Amino acid sequence: MSQIEKAKVFAELHVKGRPIILYNAWDAGSAKAIVDAGAKAIATSSWAVAAAQGFKDGEDLPIAVAEQIVARIAATVDKPVTMDFEGGYSDDNGTLASNVARILDLGIVGINFEDRVVKGKGLYSVDRQASRIGAIRDAADRKGIPLFINARTDVFLGNGDDVDETIQRGKAYASAGASGFFIPGLAAPDQIRRIAADVPVPINVMVMEGVPSNDELARLGVARISYGAIPYLESIGALRERAGKIYS
Repeated sequence: MSQIEKAKVFAELHVKGRPIILYNAWDAGSAKAIVDAGAKAIATSSWAVAAAQGFKDGEDLPIAVAEQIVARIAATVDKPVTMDFEGGYSDDNGTLASNVARILDLGIVGINFEDRVVKGKGLYSVDRQASRIGAIRDAADRKGIPLFINARTDVFLGNGDDVDETIQRGKAYASAGASGFFIPGLAAPDQIRRIAADVPVPINVMVMEGVPSNDELARLGVARISYGAIPYLESIGALRERAGKIYS
């Protein structure tokens, strides 16, 4: 498939009530294993990608290294690939657009893009983040790629749990050009149902303690379920356990 075809397929996989399941990868080898297991698309986890290279999450991993890793993934698997691009490695809209244009040249068809101020505190204002999303959409349009912008909000990660604010952000981000809305930390069924009903783009929930089962998330109207750093942590845990038996 061409990059444009992969982008269209990836968007079509986001179905409310029949969510795409993304078991997140961190390098080309893990991506291939996940595809071999039956995955229809590959998503990276910024936390896992950084940790696998000895860095902390939060754009400590140099952008050039992040690009090399996602390029190898896109070249290795013949499936749509979406990159966890954190805050886009810039506060400047022009630089942000350039960064996105460059990673599009690597063959990816989607990004996660968060409203947390990565090297600062708190969240961007709704209007500022909408402007940033608009810059990304313009960059993708200039490339002719229907990039799936999965706009992430961190309202539920240390910034309260205001459902009204979350819905406001979701609507604003959608209007600015976002394709999906990602709310890590969201776990309460009634809140998930309300957000999925009120935000006009597919909703993404991340598996973590307290989150309903995948079947229940589907019934609540979720269109995308991701596993974040869990696959990496479980794999490293198994490696550590086996190594421990050898060296004990």
